[in-house]
Amino acid sequence: MTLEDLGYNKDLESYRRSQNLESFGVGRVISEHKERYVVKTTEDEYDAEIIGNLRFSAQNRSDFPAVGDWVAISEYDEEKVLIHSVFPRKTIIERQAVGKKGEKQIIATNVDFAFIVQAVDRDFNINRIERYLIICNTANVKPIIVLNKIDLINEIELKKLISKVQERVKQVPLIEISNETKQGIEKLKKLMQKGKTYCLLGSSGVGKSTLLNNLSGSQLMKTNTISTSTDKGRHVTSHRELLVLQNGILIDNPGMREVGIADSTSGLEKTFKSIIELSKNCKFKDCTHTTEIDCAILEAVSKGEIDMDSYENYLKMKKEKEHFELTVAEKRKKDKDFGKMIKHFKKTRKSNK
Repeated sequence: MTLEDLGYNKDLESYRRSQNLESFGVGRVISEHKERYVVKTTEDEYDAEIIGNLRFSAQNRSDFPAVGDWVAISEYDEEKVLIHSVFPRKTIIERQAVGKKGEKQIIATNVDFAFIVQAVDRDFNINRIERYLIICNTANVKPIIVLNKIDLINEIELKKLISKVQERVKQVPLIEISNETKQGIEKLKKLMQKGKTYCLLGSSGVGKSTLLNNLSGSQLMKTNTISTSTDKGRHVTSHRELLVLQNGILIDNPGMREVGIADSTSGLEKTFKSIIELSKNCKFKDCTHTTEIDCAILEAVSKGEIDMDSYENYLKMKKEKEHFELTVAEKRKKDKDFGKMIKHFKKTRKSNK
């Protein structure tokens, strides 16, 4: 195996030289467990920890290594290495951190393509597909929609679902597959390129781990069934993991039931391009596209030119993005005010001595 098989390229090597990191080894983070990492090199896989300077210089969680990162390492012992530096990230797939206002969580880095996997038999939801598209478009990661479990519905039902998706989501590749019959698996394999990194995105139970096994040709990941009591997928993948296959690199993810939108203006604009283009014809520049007179979007919705569900989902995502940005602004103000208070306290204490 070469570094290029892991996704290494000339830009990364140029950075390594410019930062005088030639004396260090190079590896890629393939898994993370509470600030403990596994790094893959051309020779082996090693447990890894970050050095103290890297830990103390980190200003937030995103400064720590994540799955997909390239890192400069040194040998600590036969089975362990130390991480000295994280290389610049080409792309970052992230979402709003669950239960943490105004914070983001990195899903994976240095990803080229994302497989948005959705099962056709359960809670099939185009709104959710659009949500994942926003995340991908924000990160400049190329999305590919994968409709799984097509063996569980008839051909007429499948054609209707595909038509619904393609009416709302344009110019995004769509592949229908069955993990059971293996239909579409070879087509998906042919799309993959050696040295490119692919990330699996989707809810729990849509068949991501089984798909990974089918693409690799071996039982790399544990799989499970859908819960009969809740009709929801059981979490099988407990952590993110990067795996090197013959025809590419694949990152598996735990099922995500919450996919919060963060500061994703560019992703929103690209995902809802037709709505954004129409908004330029609105009478008012600050049009909210809800009640205003001469709103081009409302007019298009009333004429059936824009899908009602897509319009409503756009408003929801827009509101969610604005709420996140407001929360970030409020958090920054609180941190700034707290800093001023500490500074004032120190100054007052010094003058009283």
